[in-house]
Amino acid sequence: MNSEAIRKDFPILGRTVQGKPLIYLDNAATSQKPYPVIEQITSYYERSNANIHRSVHTLGEEATALYEAARDMVCRFIHAPSREGVIFTRGTTEAVNLVAASWGRTHIQPGDEILLSVLEHHGNLIPWQLLAEEKGAKLVFLDMDEEGRLRLDKLDRLLTDRTRLVAVTAASNVMGTVIPLRRIVERAHAAGAPVFVDGAQMAPHIPVNVREMGCDFFAFSGHKMLGPTGIGVLYGKPELLEKMPPFLAGGEMVREVWPDRASWNALPWKFEAGTPNIASAIGLGAAVKYLDQLGMEAVRTHGQALVREALTALSTLEGVTVYGPPASEERAPLVSFNCQGIHPHDLAAALDEEGIAVRAGRHCADPLMKRLGVAGTARASFYLYNTRSEVEAFVQSVQRAIALLS
Repeated sequence: MNSEAIRKDFPILGRTVQGKPLIYLDNAATSQKPYPVIEQITSYYERSNANIHRSVHTLGEEATALYEAARDMVCRFIHAPSREGVIFTRGTTEAVNLVAASWGRTHIQPGDEILLSVLEHHGNLIPWQLLAEEKGAKLVFLDMDEEGRLRLDKLDRLLTDRTRLVAVTAASNVMGTVIPLRRIVERAHAAGAPVFVDGAQMAPHIPVNVREMGCDFFAFSGHKMLGPTGIGVLYGKPELLEKMPPFLAGGEMVREVWPDRASWNALPWKFEAGTPNIASAIGLGAAVKYLDQLGMEAVRTHGQALVREALTALSTLEGVTVYGPPASEERAPLVSFNCQGIHPHDLAAALDEEGIAVRAGRHCADPLMKRLGVAGTARASFYLYNTRSEVEAFVQSVQRAIALLS
């Protein structure tokens, strides 16, 4: 994959920050957008802007066709068995809340258990906390080893006859750990528990096949994979979604309404109340098309090469602690680290002076930070438009920041 050629598709990468060429290494928070995505959204607003599904005029039919074509592209991208299970949401967080509110309130009872991991982002933790509090249920956590791998040897002991759901990330946004999902799904299903997967850090970087994975729910966000903000996807097995009550109520999600009752629309529209984020869904379709043309295996290979190089180089710097599995293992393309005696925010500010954008803080993973015994970390995360020379510049800037701030 030719990252130098790909970079020409991303207009923001041509700007400077603090008088230096921008090196954008905050992709785990949000990715940049290529011309095909920007142009598709602009074209919709310039040529086909209308509400969808209801209108019979030309613009309405064009908008509907673009919106539903985006759903079909997403369906193929994640290898979903049918488009009925592909629901557009505002992002991963809304998808988690949808399942917690709709499936969870129906199925979770006092004394039941929901199994999570210590790696979870707040988005895949707080909704289950609120559900457990409401229902009198209990959250149970699968721990990790010192390098961030989940302790699967403890899984069977934690899966009990009270386990009603397993909800896990596909890849940690802090440790970079890629989770062996098929093994978890198989063992959870053997215990009678469905599985929800937070795929926010997986879908942008690793080929997704929900059919092979066997999960019951899978969620991800468009803005982390070249798409716009405000759009995401919940995949759910249609047989589960059919039995779930609506999450939001209003227009579009109904089939017929009487003064005292209503019947629900077919899937997936049953869970898409009101006017959706049409432009962003269309933009997500363009992002998925762009990634498909590159090939997700190529994206994965490129990300692994960059993170291996970063891990190897950072490990040579004195006073630097790197978190997560070693470079020899498959990781999400990110590296979280700390420099002895330097606050992560100070380090990030020093890198910004050199035009390098990294994340610093707790990364919406407070329990994991407590487990690591740190107040936060710096995090560099890579994507398909990043280059080896940018990784080298990043490591050299870290080295200079250590000399300056220590």
